[in-house]
Amino acid sequence: MNWDDTTGGSAPEQPVAPLADRLVGSAADGEDQAVEAALRPKDLGEFIGQEKVREQLDLVLRAARARGATADHVLLSGAPGLGKTTLSMIIAAEMGAPIRITSGPAIQHAGDLAAILSSLQEGEVLFLDEIHRMSRPAEEMLYMAMEDFRVDVIVGKGPGATAIPLELPPFTLVGATTRAGLLPPPLRDRFGFTAHMEFYEPAELERVVHRSAQLLDVGIESAGAAEIAGRSRGTPRIANRLLRRVRDYAQVKADGLITRDIAGAALAVYEVDERGLDRLDRAVLNALLKLFGGGPVGLSTLAVAVGEERETVEEVAEPFLVREGLLARTPRGRIATPAAWAHLGLTPPRAAAAGNGQPDLFGT
Repeated sequence: MNWDDTTGGSAPEQPVAPLADRLVGSAADGEDQAVEAALRPKDLGEFIGQEKVREQLDLVLRAARARGATADHVLLSGAPGLGKTTLSMIIAAEMGAPIRITSGPAIQHAGDLAAILSSLQEGEVLFLDEIHRMSRPAEEMLYMAMEDFRVDVIVGKGPGATAIPLELPPFTLVGATTRAGLLPPPLRDRFGFTAHMEFYEPAELERVVHRSAQLLDVGIESAGAAEIAGRSRGTPRIANRLLRRVRDYAQVKADGLITRDIAGAALAVYEVDERGLDRLDRAVLNALLKLFGGGPVGLSTLAVAVGEERETVEEVAEPFLVREGLLARTPRGRIATPAAWAHLGLTPPRAAAAGNGQPDLFGT
């Protein structure tokens, strides 16, 4: 076994910061946030994709409106960039309620949460992003707030401390997380509706690109939208980011109209290939195939070969490569799949072609 590559350890508490210049990264920077605010759909009818989630959520909200009550607490899980924040804003709009937005890392003390909860209006939606990163004392206070709409504020310290009950107006908590497995069961159980956001199909992303192009006043052909959608890793945020970069290329190098050829040429400049792999992804695959014969190889060794930190390779590059079936994590290390050899146009050794990354028993 490669001891630098064990897979059974606990997941790190803090997420790894994505590479700042990564065009296909799923984290939102300042430009993304500004553009997303303009492109976000305003209601469930405009929201593209996530058909099951939309149907179920529509029933929950309609029933709450019919009862004249606040909606049940909602938990949204899934990868970054799939629309969790957008859905939280849609929930508030559908309920005709204001929305308060904060995040788990911003709530480090129970007092921080108490201050937010005590200032909520009746029916208000509280969106808590990355809820799994909230501190434990605040998390325990949230249990009572979600269930009984009250919190106990501790005044003083030691034997003289007293708990002052504080009644809260009914509100709807929308929690979002990229790592639902880190949420404790008592917290998960207090959500009335939970939904997992799936990656988008290319046809759905093509609709997203067309809609965004219309809002950005960008001319685009169906083939150009399909080219961008196919390289967007199943993520609307990446699709919108690629659309903006292709728009820039079309304005400078062409007449402003995005065609398939223009989209392909633009994304070639930005080193995003036809499967959505960028420089880092290809560097990992190239090292794995050319230097180590397809593996198995330990994570730390692979990271050194690529010239990146171990955490960068594991948390930034590998998830997409595994999801695309180009790389596999095994107890003995990372191995390339036959699809990886085919994607880079290389001929695999017989062992790799057989799909197990290991020589056979008799070495034949």
